[in-house]
Amino acid sequence: MDLRIQRSVVSHLGNRPQVVEIGPFVAGLDPDTDSPFINYATPLPGVPITAADVTALVRAFDRAGRKPRLEYVTNCSPELEDLLLSAGFTVEARQEYLVCTAERLVASPVHPDVDLEEPGTDRDRAALVEATNEAFGEAPQASEADVARVRRNQERRGVALAALIDRGCAGGGQAMPPHDGVSEVAGIGVREPFRGRGVGQAITAGITARLFARGVEIAWLEAGGEDSWRVYERVGYRPSGQRLYISR
Repeated sequence: MDLRIQRSVVSHLGNRPQVVEIGPFVAGLDPDTDSPFINYATPLPGVPITAADVTALVRAFDRAGRKPRLEYVTNCSPELEDLLLSAGFTVEARQEYLVCTAERLVASPVHPDVDLEEPGTDRDRAALVEATNEAFGEAPQASEADVARVRRNQERRGVALAALIDRGCAGGGQAMPPHDGVSEVAGIGVREPFRGRGVGQAITAGITARLFARGVEIAWLEAGGEDSWRVYERVGYRPSGQRLYISR
């Protein structure tokens, strides 16, 4: 499972506007944002890594004007963490990822006030971005680049889903374009006034069901805390492995 998840991470970065291969690493960069959560690298599983490779990676990020940062499944490159620490990197977080298959998916009833819809216009995409930004405590404004990322994700067979209450966007989430039957579910957020109604669970189940309907075999995600962990487990997700977030 670790190998399939790591390969999906590599594939996901390959959808960035600028893809840079540096030895055993793939970096996905976006000229429209310097966010380290969008601009980062990951190792190619099974490829040997040296200290010189790490130095080359740092230089590539410096040339691009971006913070050197990686996300990866730890078991796929067990030697990498020590090399990164020696190069001045600092661990941001270690998180377990959870996976779900069609057999385990639990349908979640949607609150009568909630409609789940895939955004079909840029105005709808902007509303989705603004709602999830607000849910995560960020500035709610959606830029043209934000909207373009959602549109590009949908065009490449990814999923975007909005939860509408009285036709206003209460929250939503996305799933990345699948690779080899695997897709990551990410960015699920619900604006505070609409929490406590099962909206997050309905969004998670709705996105996951759409993935399986499109032929995906494995959906995976990470939980940001105990509350979201419980939500995802109720949908059918189970812990499967560990990922590392590390930056310099």
